[in-house]
Amino acid sequence: MSTMSLIIYEVNLKIEPEIASEFVAWLKQHVRDMLQIPGFKSAEIFQEESNEPILQLCVKYHVGSREELEDYFKILAPSMRAQGIEKFGQLFKASRRILYAIA
Repeated sequence: MSTMSLIIYEVNLKIEPEIASEFVAWLKQHVRDMLQIPGFKSAEIFQEESNEPILQLCVKYHVGSREELEDYFKILAPSMRAQGIEKFGQLFKASRRILYAIA
């Protein structure tokens, strides 16, 4: 796979209402921690508009290269992901995807 100039690593979150405010506060610090990882250039946190009580957030990380993202997956991803699970257990769900700029 060739190196692409722009990689978006997207994390989609569904958070139970009883932990929503605590989770958001934690997530802001977690994103700051992620931005200390080599290759992670910037990030935005978005809230999905919804009539459901579950808070739905999307974090978009801008990563310098696929290789840097792969290094993260191999070395740091398990511990970074475990932080949220240790703190909030099953009260949130996360899904992830990788996006490439094609134009």
